[in-house]
Amino acid sequence: MTTSPIEDSAKALQPLGMIPRGGFVLSEADERDLAPFADLATGKSGRTLILIGNAGPAMYRAFFAAGGDHPTGPNPLDTWTRGVIEPIAAKFGARAAFPFGGPPWLPFQRWAQRAEELKASPLGILIHPEFGLWHAYRAALLFEGPMDLPAPAPLGFPCDTCADRPCLTSCPADAVTAAGYSVDKCAPHVAGNAGGECRERGCLARRACPVGREYTYPEPALAFHMAAFLAGRRAAV
Repeated sequence: MTTSPIEDSAKALQPLGMIPRGGFVLSEADERDLAPFADLATGKSGRTLILIGNAGPAMYRAFFAAGGDHPTGPNPLDTWTRGVIEPIAAKFGARAAFPFGGPPWLPFQRWAQRAEELKASPLGILIHPEFGLWHAYRAALLFEGPMDLPAPAPLGFPCDTCADRPCLTSCPADAVTAAGYSVDKCAPHVAGNAGGECRERGCLARRACPVGREYTYPEPALAFHMAAFLAGRRAAV
């Protein structure tokens, strides 16, 4: 029985707690976006991109089992992701692309919106009607030639039907409002004496969202990301 690249990649990704997250055939404009990336660019349209991501805690179990809770470098999740995805790409004769390692940066958010037709929540994170805010895009596989991929299913935008919008009232630093997210308000609060809850258990506004709560990341993962967020802010100053 013939299987598709998405089905094949799903089997390879399962032990890593990752999943394929849709894809599309690259246009000439997409290829121009890849021009600054010598290891990815070919200048030929018609290649197929399949996004790789995670939803819920499964990926973090694999990451921490591999030593992610005892990092030895500045970006342990990125290092681990590259280390596990590149062999899968090689196995399928694909090229691996990642949302980290820039500048320049690959347009993963735009790719995600095309592959799954998601929209951004008030926090700026793309919200999924099943996974809520507890998902991400970690890599992409670029295959030579076009593939017949299923069209994205119409998923809807949960924020349109959320009457209470608790994400807009749960941030103690007022960093999340109808006007958007303010990192300049968020970061000092998280780093300060009053920010222990956010540092240790994750963003209160994100956790307040009622969509997909069963996919919430484990607390060690939330603390890991908050520590990385603060480290990134310090490095940028």
